Amino acid sequence: MMKIVNIGMNHESAPIELRECLARDKDNIDRALASMRESQWIHEGLFLSTCNRIEAIYTTESAVEAEKWAIGLFSRLSHLPEEQFTPNLYIHEDIEAIRHVFRVASSLDSMIVGEPQILGQIKEAYHKAVAKEKTSGVIINRLMHRAFHVAKRIRTETRIAEAAVSISYAAVELAKKIFYELNDKKVLLIGAGEMAELAARHLLNHGIESFVVANRSFEKAVQIAETFHGKAVFLEEIEALLLEVDIIISSTASTEYVIHYEQVKQCLRKRRNRPLFFIDIAVPRDVDPRVNELGNVYLYDIDDLKGIIEVNTTLRKQESIKAERIITEEVIRFKRWLETLDIVPTIISLKDKVEAIRKAEVKKSLSGLRGLTPSQEKAMESLTVSLAEKIIHDPILVLKERAGRSSKDAYLDIVKKLFKLDDVVDERISNGS
Repeated sequence: MMKIVNIGMNHESAPIELRECLARDKDNIDRALASMRESQWIHEGLFLSTCNRIEAIYTTESAVEAEKWAIGLFSRLSHLPEEQFTPNLYIHEDIEAIRHVFRVASSLDSMIVGEPQILGQIKEAYHKAVAKEKTSGVIINRLMHRAFHVAKRIRTETRIAEAAVSISYAAVELAKKIFYELNDKKVLLIGAGEMAELAARHLLNHGIESFVVANRSFEKAVQIAETFHGKAVFLEEIEALLLEVDIIISSTASTEYVIHYEQVKQCLRKRRNRPLFFIDIAVPRDVDPRVNELGNVYLYDIDDLKGIIEVNTTLRKQESIKAERIITEEVIRFKRWLETLDIVPTIISLKDKVEAIRKAEVKKSLSGLRGLTPSQEKAMESLTVSLAEKIIHDPILVLKERAGRSSKDAYLDIVKKLFKLDDVVDERISNGS
């Protein structure tokens, strides 16, 4: 029996030190999909890797072997022994896997409930599975499109997005605690990550006017700097800028530290005890964690922000209840669709047999009728199609109603015998189709 499985880790189950081992290599998604395509245990699948979660979603008829394969995949991608991360993994199957995917897409499972970035990340992961590695099929395709639909419903029918307390809010609250007044502070924005830009925008709205932007692409740095009425610099200028700026927000795709312990240590004396505040939103991290050991230096990574994001909790809870109700409704609908998959081959065989009979009888009738106009032939064609569809409508409806019930197999057997559908299957096999 085909199962839907979701296995992974997120910001609740695993610390950033573990997550960044899987997120460090940007080619890991492609490697994971290629491995899925080659695995004898995986029928369909996709791989999601973000700063807060790494998940494999797949279908399999061999759940135990597929789970071993998935854990082995995580081990290969992270270069860690399995026992080092298996306690941090969660595994969901079937209905719970469907529910989990819907919750993730709707941002109910995010560190910041209601944040919009995760949906775009899922769409990108799905696109890779469909277009690049072609690891997605009927079930994963349907699951993803329903997840997108659920996310849209929740954003439309609830106020969950209004309740979202973003990284940007947390950044401002921290900055206020450290500096009290923000008007005269200078911000260095490293990288072009969406969350980093949101944090910078929020700081802009709270009085900060001086921004410097450093990015691997200088053209992109110029573009972002224009947004904040600041100036663009090369990455190589960061070390010198540590003497001037007060707040550094970093969100690059680098696999190595962008800011090192010694760089910060050397600049502190010249800063004359002025505080230096780092917000490291990158996974893997951009700032050497040892920086936090230095005096008058404050470093917060993405996990540190969890405790700060506690605003609007009442509104979030109220809207989350509505969102969970929508998800439960959509899970039930998806479950019903899954249950119809067993009867689809019988329905197709029934339609094929009736269509073959209809075509043969129309051909026989037309050969005995002379002088029919094209419009008359078309009318006969439409009439017979309509009759055939009406004849098989009720049997198909009964089969669909029985999907998921214990009596399903009995009804399938009756329909196959009444319409001699096994003959259709035998004919297909003999024709090699």
